[in-house]
Amino acid sequence: MNADILKITALTLFLALLLAGAPMSFAAESPSGKTTGKDVTQKIDETAQAIKSYSAEQRDEALESAKRVLADADARIDHFEHEMSRNWDKMNASARKHAQETMKTLRRQRQDLSQSYGELKRGSASAWDEVKGGFAKSYDTLRDSFSKAAKEF
Repeated sequence: MNADILKITALTLFLALLLAGAPMSFAAESPSGKTTGKDVTQKIDETAQAIKSYSAEQRDEALESAKRVLADADARIDHFEHEMSRNWDKMNASARKHAQETMKTLRRQRQDLSQSYGELKRGSASAWDEVKGGFAKSYDTLRDSFSKAAKEF
């Protein structure tokens, strides 16, 4: 029983560190010169907020920012997947199942974000506010899932 608790604790710490501080394409640096998970999350949130404020005339800028948000989500998920695979043998069945469910949720929400990006790309000027709102909502859902996973683990 103690071995299972130790494995769950190790997995919890691993996932918390992974989700909170994984290197991202948006890495901002703290005054100490080291990137923190908080810096990264803040920078990504700023980018997502900027997308909300873009007008239809700023569509190209919004699409570039949205691409960076998607790339960041991919980097987080890829890094998480790699670490999960690396530590698979150290996890018990319950931890494995939970990690797989978390990955499934993150992938589904990343796909939703990608679909919102497609709508952002194809949307007409008259529908701009609606499609950028859809992208922002999809981003918020994915960001909240990353945060929830970090707290659970």
